[in-house]
Amino acid sequence: MTPRVERLRVRNYRVLHDFEMKNISPLTVLLGPNSSGKSTVFDVFAFLSEIFRNGINQAWEERGGSSELKSRGKDGSIVIEIAYKETRKSPRITYHLEIDEFEDEPVVVHEWLQWRRSRYGRPFRFLDYSKGRGQVVSGDRPDAKDEGIHVPLSSPDALAVNTLGQLANHPRVVALREFITGWHVSHPSSEAAKWQPKAGPQKRLNKTGDNLANVIQHLQRKYPDILHRTSDRIRSMVPMIEQVTANPMPDGRLLLQIRDRTFSDPVMARFASDGTLKILAYLIMVNDPAKPFFLGVEEPENHIHPRLLQDLGEIWMKAAEHTQILITTHSPYFINSMKPEFVRVLWRDESGFSQCRHLKDNTEVVAMMEGSSLDNLWMEGHFGFGDPIYGGGQSIIRGRRKSG
Repeated sequence: MTPRVERLRVRNYRVLHDFEMKNISPLTVLLGPNSSGKSTVFDVFAFLSEIFRNGINQAWEERGGSSELKSRGKDGSIVIEIAYKETRKSPRITYHLEIDEFEDEPVVVHEWLQWRRSRYGRPFRFLDYSKGRGQVVSGDRPDAKDEGIHVPLSSPDALAVNTLGQLANHPRVVALREFITGWHVSHPSSEAAKWQPKAGPQKRLNKTGDNLANVIQHLQRKYPDILHRTSDRIRSMVPMIEQVTANPMPDGRLLLQIRDRTFSDPVMARFASDGTLKILAYLIMVNDPAKPFFLGVEEPENHIHPRLLQDLGEIWMKAAEHTQILITTHSPYFINSMKPEFVRVLWRDESGFSQCRHLKDNTEVVAMMEGSSLDNLWMEGHFGFGDPIYGGGQSIIRGRRKSG
């Protein structure tokens, strides 16, 4: 089993003022109206991934700093806390990160790691830092009887886990750093995929997917069997597609081409269907030889025929056996391939902040699943929360109020 996030707690991050998701499954689908907070949950994972790769300052400034990141009208630091397990039988580890802004600069106010090694043991905080100062307990199984080591960081905006996670004598910290840097949170764009980048293989799609040709070049060279299976799968969804190739041009750029089986000459990616390019990008993501620990996908229904969304859902359900996956959607066609335990409904309460409910806790929906499907139950208003017409709370169907 790969590492898995089991719980997410967020405070003061945009519309997530006091937000929590517990018992997170290997596949999680977030459903809700526009501005309900789905993309913000998605961005929490993207933010964590980016600050571990590039440092806090860049990700902080790209999001507008404190004035845009903090919940409107609320004081206090931004808090992101994840609880995860390295393997199914490992103790649960909790990572807590608290960030605020001082003199227009982001600062790590508090960062800690703790675990409970046995079921009935007391939680032990084996890494504890504030503004670049703190201590860490080394070793494979840090314990309260072990002595902490004071290791100052270079600056108050440095992440202790990111710094100490590069040292072999802190295996649990190393594991968390590798876990978060192994996340792949992206929103591939069909327009970006039509871009002709400089030639050169790349192992993984970037945030926008404008290096799709580079990743296909990498698969051609190192993993032709995976590219062949990917071509077979896209052919089953888009029957006219025969082959996908990426070849260097004389000017040093890379040309992505899609061969249609009815014509002798391939079509350049910039003239290909938006939906075909999106499906290709998604298949490349789930067939990544490196198997990312976490995969985030926003609104996969865009540009794709509704009848193909159930196929995509089944592909992601299979991929969730080895990669944890988070998906946001507005599509009843897509959720029709899901089960209630995979779906969480988001809405904004009267204070304007996001709330979340696990669909499996809706006894009415679970009871009606035998004779119906999720898309019908949703469109008929049985989910109760997150109705896009009435904004939030409970939906009103045919003049009566349906509770969840």
